[in-house]
Amino acid sequence: MKTMKGPAIFLAQFLGDEPPFNNLKNICEWAAGLGYKGVQIPTWDSRVIDLQKAAESKTYADEIQGIVADAGLTITELSSHLQGQLVAVHPAYNELFDGFAPEELHGDAKGRTAWAIQQLKYAAQASRNFGLNAHATFSGALLWHTLYPFPQRTAGLVDTGFKELAKRWTPILDEFDKHGVDVCYEIHPSEDLHDGATFERFLKETNNHPRANLLYDPSHFVLQQLDYLQYIDLYHDYIKMFHVKDAEFNPSGRSGVYGGYQDWIDRPGRFRSLGDGQVDFKGIFSKLAQYDYDGWAVLEWECCIKHPEDGAREGATFIQDHIIRVTEKAFDDFASGGADEGLNKKILGID
Repeated sequence: MKTMKGPAIFLAQFLGDEPPFNNLKNICEWAAGLGYKGVQIPTWDSRVIDLQKAAESKTYADEIQGIVADAGLTITELSSHLQGQLVAVHPAYNELFDGFAPEELHGDAKGRTAWAIQQLKYAAQASRNFGLNAHATFSGALLWHTLYPFPQRTAGLVDTGFKELAKRWTPILDEFDKHGVDVCYEIHPSEDLHDGATFERFLKETNNHPRANLLYDPSHFVLQQLDYLQYIDLYHDYIKMFHVKDAEFNPSGRSGVYGGYQDWIDRPGRFRSLGDGQVDFKGIFSKLAQYDYDGWAVLEWECCIKHPEDGAREGATFIQDHIIRVTEKAFDDFASGGADEGLNKKILGID
């Protein structure tokens, strides 16, 4: 068995225009002061990274790595969630997702998609320059507006949707393969890859591409009422990244999984700071240790109640306390009789 690494923190939700959240040096020093050992970097935020430059210049990548190392931290992974979302966008969501792309591409759906695909290819190159072997992203969605099967879906609609999604992603996956980096899709509502069944369908359409893997985040499964522990049993071979995020689901007579168009604070399903929700993290950390997960445990903070700085401070200790230092010997070794083939045959009644 292997011991996972951590605690680490995803910087996306903490970056801002005021110190210590306004640049890579400051935010890394802040994170290190809380006890974190690694940072996951959002590649769309110019306050911490220039993605194209990191892809094209090993010198620049080394400079970024030096800033992180000077704070006593490691870069765990890069993230391209916003760019990955834009690889596949149904026209109904064009205006909502324009904000994920540069302003000059607003209203230009084709240009936005081409930009996103190039961004992912830069992410593959940049990950290689940083010496990383996994990358976090979203799949995007062409079918999400048909999630509920009414009106009845037309015959072959889902097959066509997944074929197109795979067609867009396969060249990107090939680029990541060239650089020795796994693409880890965060399985997430609003993405066409939002549960195990959809991930399996995507795998099939990509001919089981070896770089198509998973970012495991149990919070999204609580909100979907999916068995997040059995999910690890089913897909542990694909889990190469781990977001440690809590959530709760409190259905009522007024609303349930769909949330009634309510704000986060009023929804039955909502994200919480670590330890404040319902996720069985002891079970999760035990399962991941059982299956030899040796990647990072990365805090992703999203809570509509607690202050983010309190969530970050508490999260470092929470993760550290849950990481299992795996054993190198069996608990009953003291009672072992040693190896004796002759004795084994005698016990089995074999001459």
